[in-house]
Amino acid sequence: MKTKRHSIIVAGKLVQDHEYIYPYYRLKEAEFEVDVAVRGKETVYGSMGCRIEPTHDFPELDAANYNLLVIPGGAKAMEYMRQDHELLNFISKYYDGGGTIACICHGAQLLISAGLVTGKRISGYYSIEDDIRNAGGEFVNAPSVVDDRIVTSPHYKYLGDWMRATLGEIDARQTDDLT
Repeated sequence: MKTKRHSIIVAGKLVQDHEYIYPYYRLKEAEFEVDVAVRGKETVYGSMGCRIEPTHDFPELDAANYNLLVIPGGAKAMEYMRQDHELLNFISKYYDGGGTIACICHGAQLLISAGLVTGKRISGYYSIEDDIRNAGGEFVNAPSVVDDRIVTSPHYKYLGDWMRATLGEIDARQTDDLT
């Protein structure tokens, strides 16, 4: 019997289109149910014009419903999303409950604001290297970095590496749960 796989992608205005679209369809291909959450359940557009239609608002999210949380990047989107304390609390609660997080590029700013980078190896866009270090993390410039259920990547040119590592982490955790 296959284990149910359910993911949530959090997004906002001007999220980086590639970093939203690629995981959305890659997860569907891997037979995940994919939900999308945006503040106010408002349809928004990515930085290049991709239309993002949410299925949920942040207050509706229940961490127990998901195997995977995906945080795409986009510097302008993160400026606002990292100020949303309800979203940050969800991210912290989700991680504290044992969930796996896939985060790319400027999305690492949400990990910083949610207090999750201290003592962890984290990748992110080169311009936030100091932010990651100042938050107590070790900045790693690699296509994908896995550290304690958090899978990070610095740039959309590594989408394949990032999602391969993410799906590998999910598969390994599901195998561990069965043994």
